[in-house]
Amino acid sequence: MPEGHTIHRLAEDHLARFGGRPVRVSSPQGKFSDSAALLDGQTLTGVDAHGKHLFLGFGPAGVTEATGWVHVHLGLFGKLGFGTAPVPPPADTVRLRLEGGGHYADLRGPTTCALITAPEKQAVHDRLGPDPLRVPVGSAPSGPAAPGGDGARAWARISRSRTTVAALLMDQKVVAGVGNVYRAEVLFRHGIDPYRAGKDLTRRAWDAIWADLVDLMREGVRHNRIDTVRPEHTPEAMGRPPRVDDHGGEVYVYRRARMPCLLCGTEIRTAPLAARNLFWCPGCQQA
Repeated sequence: MPEGHTIHRLAEDHLARFGGRPVRVSSPQGKFSDSAALLDGQTLTGVDAHGKHLFLGFGPAGVTEATGWVHVHLGLFGKLGFGTAPVPPPADTVRLRLEGGGHYADLRGPTTCALITAPEKQAVHDRLGPDPLRVPVGSAPSGPAAPGGDGARAWARISRSRTTVAALLMDQKVVAGVGNVYRAEVLFRHGIDPYRAGKDLTRRAWDAIWADLVDLMREGVRHNRIDTVRPEHTPEAMGRPPRVDDHGGEVYVYRRARMPCLLCGTEIRTAPLAARNLFWCPGCQQA
């Protein structure tokens, strides 16, 4: 399942290609046909992303505010791809196609693709936790400088919970947008045992984790991939081969089970947690 940086990048890509202009909307697969017919020819007035949820706002020509939103959640199997003219005939697996300005976008296999109202969109936001990528650029990400900030909202739940911090990070009601890669990597970067209960985490440790998520995920949007190793641990700095994996990016523990830790040499371990495979280093992340 794509992590939050991918969804925010998709929002930016939609805005760059279709923002502020009339868009042809269709559903070759047929499952979104009625809603597509209502939106066809309307203007893409805005985009939004929260965690793993993407929102595309549409309105009639001359209207700057969205009168309806397409809510997309890719889930485990959804794909969203872009192309340029000449636009090829769509495959019959395409749930939603947008065309305009010499570009097209095809959505296949999403868990959710629905036309919703502004109040319904707000209801989705209300049930999600804070998203590190929704922190305004230039603002303090968390901690004493921003006691009412998004990091503090997440801390209010984490600090009272007996659930493991690794499971809490994957709970979209606690923190939205963090997936399996960011979970494993941010806990390693801060030497946190993934099985530590949320209530046993210190506020100082959580503030550092939150600030790191803000920075790492912004970099993920910028480069469209997840890189979590510090400059001194890159392949060039350490004289090691670069990572070869279909996920891409340089990481410390994710998908490195039974391989030696880049820092201490301990064998990386893996185990199921919160319905996903957790990866951690017992040497660097001691209880």
